[in-house]
Amino acid sequence: MLSYGCHIRHLSVLNSTRLRQHSSSIAKTAMGSLSALYQPIQYPTARRDDSVLDDFHGVKIADPYRWLENPEAEEVKEFVQKQVALTDSVLQRCDCRPKLAEKITKLFDNPRYNAPFRRGDNKYFYFHNTGLQAQSVLYVQDTLEAEAEVLLDPNALSEDGTVSLNTLSVSKDAEFLAYGLSSSGSDWVTINLMRIRDKTVQPDTLSWVKFSSISWTHDTKGFFYSRYPAPKDGELVDAGTETNANLYHELYYHFLGTDQSQDILCWRDPENPKYMFGGTVTEDGKYVLLYIEEGCDPVNKLYYCDLSELPNGLEGFRNESSLLPFVKLVDKFDGQYQAIANDDTLFTFLTNKDAPKYKLVRVDLKEPNAWTDVIPESEKDVLESARAVNGNQLIVSYLSDVKYVLQVRDLETGSLQHKLPIDIGTVSEISARREDTVLFIGFTSFLTPGIIYQCDLGTQTPDMKIFREIDIPGFDRSEFHVNQVFVPSKDGTKIPMFIVARKDIVLDGSHPCLLYGYGGFNVSLTPYFNISRTVLARHLGAVFCIANIRGGGEYGEEWHKSGSLANKQNCFDDFISAAEYLVSAGYTQPRKLCIEGGSNGGLLVGACINQRPDLFGCALAHVGVMDMLRFHKFTIGHAWATDYGCSEKEEEFHWLIKYAIPIMKNKNDVLYFINA
Repeated sequence: MLSYGCHIRHLSVLNSTRLRQHSSSIAKTAMGSLSALYQPIQYPTARRDDSVLDDFHGVKIADPYRWLENPEAEEVKEFVQKQVALTDSVLQRCDCRPKLAEKITKLFDNPRYNAPFRRGDNKYFYFHNTGLQAQSVLYVQDTLEAEAEVLLDPNALSEDGTVSLNTLSVSKDAEFLAYGLSSSGSDWVTINLMRIRDKTVQPDTLSWVKFSSISWTHDTKGFFYSRYPAPKDGELVDAGTETNANLYHELYYHFLGTDQSQDILCWRDPENPKYMFGGTVTEDGKYVLLYIEEGCDPVNKLYYCDLSELPNGLEGFRNESSLLPFVKLVDKFDGQYQAIANDDTLFTFLTNKDAPKYKLVRVDLKEPNAWTDVIPESEKDVLESARAVNGNQLIVSYLSDVKYVLQVRDLETGSLQHKLPIDIGTVSEISARREDTVLFIGFTSFLTPGIIYQCDLGTQTPDMKIFREIDIPGFDRSEFHVNQVFVPSKDGTKIPMFIVARKDIVLDGSHPCLLYGYGGFNVSLTPYFNISRTVLARHLGAVFCIANIRGGGEYGEEWHKSGSLANKQNCFDDFISAAEYLVSAGYTQPRKLCIEGGSNGGLLVGACINQRPDLFGCALAHVGVMDMLRFHKFTIGHAWATDYGCSEKEEEFHWLIKYAIPIMKNKNDVLYFINA
């Protein structure tokens, strides 16, 4: 079996005539190159250290390659370089690679846009990529009709392109931009500030930021952000390569024009070092909401602080050691609570509390025990999002059998007012605030590269029109067919799967097939456009499929829970069943079937190729969570225990050991595992 990884995003199509001229020769050349890849490969020798032996609740586990956990060790660096050299040697056997590289470069070259958002009196901000830029560029314009100017170009932040834009927030008056930068793919972020009117970068620099949003107070004096304590003397400071756990998250407030050392510590909880905090200022500017999470489950605590009631404002805490006087509204991890709107003390929340498919509820802070439903839970569809717009209206999106439905509802009563016309696909973004009458909606599907709709709610019937549309020369959606099937899994549960292929495909088992999956952390995989996979379907006869296996959020929290913790094997059974269907239905055959997934999806791929090696010919496992017994010991891995469990607990260890990836078992009953 050939196993390798590559991930190509945002491809676009060449002129169709030119592609037709080259597709046959490329396919023939590729087949010859691929056959060369099946020649025996001499992998670098990895030193075994048989002295490392753990005891998990009476079960002995050997870990002979634990020395690879130290990315700074010279031996590890040398091993990695040998792996790189091996990869290069394999790729050099692909004599069609230069031609493919040339074609793919051209396929990337089409302009892309994000939906604009409004701040200040009438300034609009949006991201735009001309086609081949590594990162999209942030633009600003005084009106939608005015000429746009570059505000921030992340591509110019470093010569080697390793600095990327992680997060940003524009102040309410559109005077300042706060933006977070990360280097070399690290989760660590440095927040910088820019004065928008003259694009002047301010001296403010905030470090050790991680898993943070940026939320301005309406007076533009500063913003809330989250960070970890700075490393102590002697600790590793090369942020991005360290593997120690991230603990003791904190919420801060930064005043413009001051040093980070003067920031206000707003909240911390040293008794719960794994908690993570996020602060969000409400749209009316009166409250800051404190969201508290412990892991990756869709649950949170929720506190609030009335900023208008602080006698000396936030400035009064500058020389104080006390934290902000947050009031506990929800102090249990019994559901997820996301604020949608508030009228003074009357708040509307999106929640899954007693509603696994989510609902909208309302509570008055003056009567915190009296919660009422605004939009009850749907029997079948998942309430994905809700946004207050146009004063007293809501834009809500539902997920119905993994397809989006968009509605306009009344904020006060929740009653349905309008259904917005969208194709079968994904609502990728909704850009609007409660004060906005006009909103922008991002949409994509397997056969729709991208549309931004402009929807005016100021008319009796919503006026929805195309604001921008991505055009890919030569792409003809009529050449393809998208089919959704429901495949019975091992226990009979029907698993949705999308299949994208040419219309004229013959189901004779001859086609290469790429099956993608994730199945974890309540993440839903919905239809989206990927030109590289479309090109595979058009010119190499490939079939592209997405399996919506359990563990995701496609059918709500029950669907998520049925693929996590003790039920994790359901994910693998679902994916294997989807693969078996593709073979039995005549789309492909095992040696032509490739499976792909990243992170939790990498675990999915790793488990499936070990449980059913006969079923797959190729596997792409990107940055997979492979060490199921020790993942919780590194960086933010402890947060993943909500989906996997933790080997330090005996019951959960026995869940994990069932699908951890064994190498061998020796005569002394010591298990050896692949730890990656």
